[in-house]
Amino acid sequence: MAEDKQETVILTERQQKARRSRSIAIGIALAALVVIFYVATIIKFGPSILDRAM
Repeated sequence: MAEDKQETVILTERQQKARRSRSIAIGIALAALVVIFYVATIIKFGPSILDRAM
């Protein structure tokens, strides 16, 4: 039987910084989309969203 060896990739310092920068950029973009959708929903429904029967 063949042994299952896990190959690990060792990233350089520059690659780690690039990965972190990309992750932060993706997180900021995702947060911005959430805010845009939230604001668009509030604008679409307007103040009437609070005046509904529960």
